[in-house]
Amino acid sequence: MKSNNPCITATVTEALERLPGPEGQRFATIFQHGSLLVEIYAPRGVDPQKPHTRDEVYFVAAGTGEYVCGDHRQQFGPTDILFAAAGLEHRFENFSGDLTLWVLFYGPEGGESN
Repeated sequence: MKSNNPCITATVTEALERLPGPEGQRFATIFQHGSLLVEIYAPRGVDPQKPHTRDEVYFVAAGTGEYVCGDHRQQFGPTDILFAAAGLEHRFENFSGDLTLWVLFYGPEGGESN
């Protein structure tokens, strides 16, 4: 949802009500403002995502697992922040069934380093 409202609030509970999407998607757009796009992402079983065209930040709302980003692998848990530069292969592995992430896409296509 696009919004001109400068004060937006969203809860994980409200965002999760949008999942799964009409075609079984495990992500949903929550709001957009300028170059910022906020989604909720809750993969189940496997994380099928591919590299994205914009920089992104994940904020772990619930769950644990391993974040694989390029050649780097690290454990994560609730309240952690994870980053993936545009175009970089990344995914979640060995994650708990309750994994829920806020995803923030921002900046230009190709990422801010370009």
